[in-house]
Amino acid sequence: MKLKLTKTESGFTLVEIMIVCSIIGMLAAISIPNFIRARQGSQANICINNLRQIDAAIQTWALEKKKGPSAPVTEADVTPYLKNKAICPAGGTSFANSYTLSNVSSEPICQWVPAVHMAP
Repeated sequence: MKLKLTKTESGFTLVEIMIVCSIIGMLAAISIPNFIRARQGSQANICINNLRQIDAAIQTWALEKKKGPSAPVTEADVTPYLKNKAICPAGGTSFANSYTLSNVSSEPICQWVPAVHMAP
């Protein structure tokens, strides 16, 4: 009685692993810039929405306090009329370093990305 021993090795070859790694790398190279672009777009939308809310709060404050178009506006005047904290998601840490207010007739301005984050 003779036993026949067969040795079967299972696993992936180096070439197969390299092909899978290159496919994963190509997918990452395609998707990462899209994720970054989507994040920047979301930040812009949030900031624009904050600017609209701040402008509405300024107008409400001016109406209630009977202020004219040239009346100066401060953060303390506007904050009670805002529902949530308004901070620019592109890097702001507080209202003061996120938005600039001047007077009732002018719109608030984002300090971080003023060219992109503009109220329409």
